Amino acid sequence: MGRTDRAVRMIAAPPAAVYGALLDREALEVWLPPDGMRGRVERWDPRPGGGFRMTLTYLDPAGGPGKTSDATDVVDIGFAALVPQERVVQRAVFEAADPSYAGTMTMTWHLTPAGAGTEVTVTAVDVPPGIDQAAHEAGIASSLANLASYVEGAG
Repeated sequence: MGRTDRAVRMIAAPPAAVYGALLDREALEVWLPPDGMRGRVERWDPRPGGGFRMTLTYLDPAGGPGKTSDATDVVDIGFAALVPQERVVQRAVFEAADPSYAGTMTMTWHLTPAGAGTEVTVTAVDVPPGIDQAAHEAGIASSLANLASYVEGAG
């Protein structure tokens, strides 16, 4: 069993709005890339058993290094479970020649109603050992901050 990384954020939007942003192709391209990256969805099939392929590009490749190339991380995401307004479970596989990035990482986005907002907990299980834990948790926190800005601004 591999490492588990987590991040939590309170978002001032209802679970339906947060869940919608988790399953919207254009929204994902805006909020999912952490600070210092941009993203492009290359394949999109938003259903259980479907998924997407995303290329994340470092804005400053010197700040990389990427998993797929010096400037990019390419990841295939499968949707293992979609529970409206409650949970999205993703299986992520990085395209990388380095075996330290091999394997399937499971990411669960759990949405809990909290007052007028939603507590979003992201738990990544079986994180490949090549991914630095502090950097990964900071990246998840950055994506959650972007998600908050995206859905809170949509209201």
